[in-house]
Amino acid sequence: MKKISWVLALGFFIGQNGVWGQQVTMVKWPDVQKILTQKSDTTYIVNFWATWCKPCIAELPSFEQIQQNYKGQNVRVLLISMDFAKELKTRVIPFINQRKIRSRVWLLNEPDANSWIDKVSSEWSGAIPATLIVNNYKNKKVFFEQKLEYSRLVKELTDFL
Repeated sequence: MKKISWVLALGFFIGQNGVWGQQVTMVKWPDVQKILTQKSDTTYIVNFWATWCKPCIAELPSFEQIQQNYKGQNVRVLLISMDFAKELKTRVIPFINQRKIRSRVWLLNEPDANSWIDKVSSEWSGAIPATLIVNNYKNKKVFFEQKLEYSRLVKELTDFL
């Protein structure tokens, strides 16, 4: 009985501190740029979102489904939170853990969005949700400044695979 109580207590402690669930990494623009410019045969689906954005939240299950359904292929989902850096532990990590998000999650700590938005896409006004699908090895890139449904993501991915 002591062993069970100890394991439950440990699980509660770990879960409360964000270690049990998904990790969220705080990054700077060069980390994102590395993903967007690397020469590999991996197709990256990079979604810019925030915990306060209702359309962003509504489309998260579609990205999770893509991550799961394309697991054995060279497709990676990267969810980049646009929340404030100071909200990492109080808002973003609890949000990710509560919704059991399994895709890689980064929080972009770059307050001067004007310095990097055009580097994602010259079409981007800065509004979210926004999604970039890129495969540099195949020299393909497509950008969306709108909420995406699962069926649209699948349709767009067929051009990359």
